[in-house]
Amino acid sequence: MNLNRVIIIGNLAADPELRTTTSGKSVCNFRIATNRIWKDSAGQQQKETEFHTIIAWGRLAEITSQYLTKGALAMIEGRLRTRSWQDKSGNKRYTTEIIAENLQMGPKGQGFKRAEEHAGERDASPENIPIVEEPLAPVNEEAEEEINVKDIPL
Repeated sequence: MNLNRVIIIGNLAADPELRTTTSGKSVCNFRIATNRIWKDSAGQQQKETEFHTIIAWGRLAEITSQYLTKGALAMIEGRLRTRSWQDKSGNKRYTTEIIAENLQMGPKGQGFKRAEEHAGERDASPENIPIVEEPLAPVNEEAEEEINVKDIPL
């Protein structure tokens, strides 16, 4: 049995960036910062921040860009994916990302877009902000469409 599952809770490090692929699919990239706080052997408080790159697709991407801004607290559930490519110098480079499958937003406040910013859209009150869960598809690597980084507009 294999399991590739990650859950993180943290604050957005910057505003989400929504793009559309050449095939018309929505994709949203954003980064979440998580903190680890502990006391060292001398009793001094230590803090370490880790930044995670998150990729959301489809309706989840649209909701992320619509409701979240820098500083917003969010919980992301998804899977890890490591990609590789060759840089301009010919060196092989790697990056590990979290492909979001579920999103829960923290309490309304700093980092959330105000209802006035959504004029003409659905009511943006906390009760009406959806919790989005992308349906889990059976794992079939052949059927999964490979996304080429070059297809994502800059």
